[in-house]
Amino acid sequence: MAGYEWIKALHIIAVISWMAGIFYLPRLFVYHSHAAVGSEASETFKVMEAKLLRIIMNPAMIVTWLAGLWLAWDGGWTQQGWFMAKFALVVAMSAFHMWLAARRRDFAADRNRISERGYRLANEIPTILMIVIVVLVVVKPF
Repeated sequence: MAGYEWIKALHIIAVISWMAGIFYLPRLFVYHSHAAVGSEASETFKVMEAKLLRIIMNPAMIVTWLAGLWLAWDGGWTQQGWFMAKFALVVAMSAFHMWLAARRRDFAADRNRISERGYRLANEIPTILMIVIVVLVVVKPF
């Protein structure tokens, strides 16, 4: 039981770290979209975005997945409806993460094609996913 609690704490810490990055990276893209290509600001944003993804977001996503799968297996939840729905939404969150990584590569290559408004709208996706995921985990409606 003590091991379970430690893995659960690790999972929560990883989720918080991942979500912080997944909310912050699109915000950086909003500001980066205003910076002139080749400017000092643009180059600074490139470094910030790369480090956020590589040092915080990617490891946090991996730990979230590993700890979450361990908890689901240990808790016997893998066949429960709420967990299956949550799992699908975490897959969607991971896909959004990969989409952000691709946009970061676009910025790094000076070929961003998405507007500030597009990034502002995209930033709503993880918010909606997070709300539904938390409700599924806490309420377990089915």
